[in-house]
Amino acid sequence: MNYKILCSDLDGTLLTSKSDVSELTIAEIRRIKTQMRIILVSARMPSAMTYLQQDLGIEDQPIICYNGALVLDGDQELSSVHIDTDHLDEIYGLAKAHGTQLGLYHKNEWYVPTDSERVQKEIRYTKTTPVFRPTSETLSDWKDRELGAHKIMLMSTKANADTLYPILEEELGTHLNLYRSNDTLIEIAPKSVSKLSAIQSLLRQDESLEHVISFGDNYNDIEMLQNSGHGVAVGNAREEVKAVANAVTLPNTENGVADYIKKHLVI
Repeated sequence: MNYKILCSDLDGTLLTSKSDVSELTIAEIRRIKTQMRIILVSARMPSAMTYLQQDLGIEDQPIICYNGALVLDGDQELSSVHIDTDHLDEIYGLAKAHGTQLGLYHKNEWYVPTDSERVQKEIRYTKTTPVFRPTSETLSDWKDRELGAHKIMLMSTKANADTLYPILEEELGTHLNLYRSNDTLIEIAPKSVSKLSAIQSLLRQDESLEHVISFGDNYNDIEMLQNSGHGVAVGNAREEVKAVANAVTLPNTENGVADYIKKHLVI
């Protein structure tokens, strides 16, 4: 198959470390980028992705942020879907009752109520910095500005997350996408979008999903891998992701994406 688009998740997939792409990955992407479009697809905010675009030399390509809730092409906003304020208030109330803090994201705005080890990890890994202020103030500000959230990150203990997740699923699962990114984190995004829907929105007239090769590692990558012309799971991917992939490559820490490109994408 002559692939026209390569779509890759970042954390746990394209990134060899927690925050950077390796020299091998840079070399392989730069080798193929004149022959196919390279689109980064992530749950990250835009500013946590554009520095990686620069490293890879693909600033001329669009990026899919927040699991598809925000799609940008340079400074141009191609699509944007928010979690509305009514749902934000409900999530805040449930989280507060279960000892859980909210990270709230809109475009390049990121708000958290207090500093923590989790927040510091996010700062290191994504090279972005939040605004520290009470969640109630952020929600009030957003109502005044008529904004919603592109993503919500609920930061908790494992025990509290175990209790809170099924409650959120029951109360809001029909309206929002929820998934556990790890034992202590729950990520929430708009229901109407996904990584796959965002990729579909970027297809040109002469392109279809059959022309897409995609790479991923986590639950939010399953739909993308299943529906691409060729879906590749990295070796560290969850077993459910490997099960739906067409192929499995090396782990991200061993340059799995770059290794697969080098062996299978001969330009």
